[in-house]
Amino acid sequence: MLTKSANTEDTDTNGGHGSQLVHGSITNSILGAAYRVHSKLGPGLLERPYRACLCHELQRLGVSFEVEKPFPVEYDGVIIELGYRVDLLVEDKVIVEVKAVETILPVHEAQLLSYLKLSHKRIGLLINFNVARLRQGIRRRICGY
Repeated sequence: MLTKSANTEDTDTNGGHGSQLVHGSITNSILGAAYRVHSKLGPGLLERPYRACLCHELQRLGVSFEVEKPFPVEYDGVIIELGYRVDLLVEDKVIVEVKAVETILPVHEAQLLSYLKLSHKRIGLLINFNVARLRQGIRRRICGY
């Protein structure tokens, strides 16, 4: 079930709240699914099982997503295929990067912001499952490209 978000950061480019409800609903679904995965698996696994289980949960909820979605780099009007792939693109709106690391580093957050810019998406989630409490492993980023 999709729910509304109380977060007021997700406004559309015109300052309205139309995309706030859409993005909030999607991120709520993703985070709910991530909490279910973390509560069942706990920390200590590699990224791949967390991503697979997160996909299973999203599918169970009826949320559409693409796994390892490629994004080329556009430079000086030229499209350059470099093999950059986001872990998940959910509802063609939210990028999700799954991690299973001891600590989220600035490079992980920079990677997410770069993917947002390359894809022209506004909202990204960085979810580190290798934590005792999942709340500690979640980073949400907004890009104005």
